[in-house]
Amino acid sequence: MAGGPSKALLAELATRPGRDTLASTATKGAFIAVSLLFLAALLFAPLVMVFATALSKGVLPYLQSFQDADTVAAIRLTLVTAAIVVPLNTVFGIAAAWAIAKFEFRGKSVLITLIDLPIAVSPVIAGLIYVLLFGIQGWFGLWLQEHNFSIIFALPGIVIATLFVTLPYVARELIPLMQQLGNDEEEAAITLGAGGLMTFFRVTLPKIRWGLVYGVILCNARAMGEFGAVSVVSGHIRGLTTTMPLHVEILYNEYNFVGAFAVASLLTLLAVLTLVIKTLVEWRTGYRKR
Repeated sequence: MAGGPSKALLAELATRPGRDTLASTATKGAFIAVSLLFLAALLFAPLVMVFATALSKGVLPYLQSFQDADTVAAIRLTLVTAAIVVPLNTVFGIAAAWAIAKFEFRGKSVLITLIDLPIAVSPVIAGLIYVLLFGIQGWFGLWLQEHNFSIIFALPGIVIATLFVTLPYVARELIPLMQQLGNDEEEAAITLGAGGLMTFFRVTLPKIRWGLVYGVILCNARAMGEFGAVSVVSGHIRGLTTTMPLHVEILYNEYNFVGAFAVASLLTLLAVLTLVIKTLVEWRTGYRKR
């Protein structure tokens, strides 16, 4: 037909999508290959080395490493710290997310900024701040000493430092979720006579439960693996104020490589378990896809 497209043009148009698809497939494969290469070099290889070094002298020395009294104390302190920090940050995260998502008030942007502050501040700097506040030469050090109460180089200091670095995780997971859900159902429940607590437990909590679980998982993982801030406030008192990450450093500096990497392997297993639980939550609920 006169004026219509030529056969050559039609042939080019017909083949162009295939070439685009091929190029897209090649690009996707290249990005996947680069990602896997980085993961292999920076994640999988170090993980293999951790377990290989921990088991280098056999299974029995590996298991005996966990019978050491200082190692047991470090594991216990890590679990106790996480058991205190995670519930406190969960309560704070729910309260902060509720206030930010459901209400308008002066200073709202300041509160959001303060929640994000631990992400921007180095954990070491955070630890130094608490030393300046609660140390012997600090602002409250003399008063604490007179009342025979220790924060720095004791469990309270470790808990406070860990609270600071894990502060954003639950709140930051819940704030966008609550904002997305809106207030309609809560307002309907209150109109029907439900009180604040009943509205939260019957209406709000079921809607945010998987986001809450997700934030708690991340908070727990960060609490158990924290090194910088805890290193500053703990004093490295062996068997008393050394958490698992600090104990790994101590054993490594003593050239006890089997013991150091044995504790490191336990931390790795806890991290992997955390990732597995997080992945199961995402898979069962489609949380991240929503």
